[in-house]
Amino acid sequence: MVHCAKDYPYILDGYDFSGRQIILLTTSGDSVFGKTKEDLKANISKQAVVLEYRLLNGIQTKESMTAWVDGL
Repeated sequence: MVHCAKDYPYILDGYDFSGRQIILLTTSGDSVFGKTKEDLKANISKQAVVLEYRLLNGIQTKESMTAWVDGL
């Protein structure tokens, strides 16, 4: 797992994400993803899959988290 906020294009340089899933998530409702998914896809392997983000702020139940993980 990489936590990289706004600096991700530089932190991720040199990694091969071919065939990988990248899961965007935040633990704060104050976080704004904006164009993060599009920007990230432009800076990594075209064979990587970037999934939509998920807010993980402690409100989720065990069942909802299990369902989310099982659906990945």
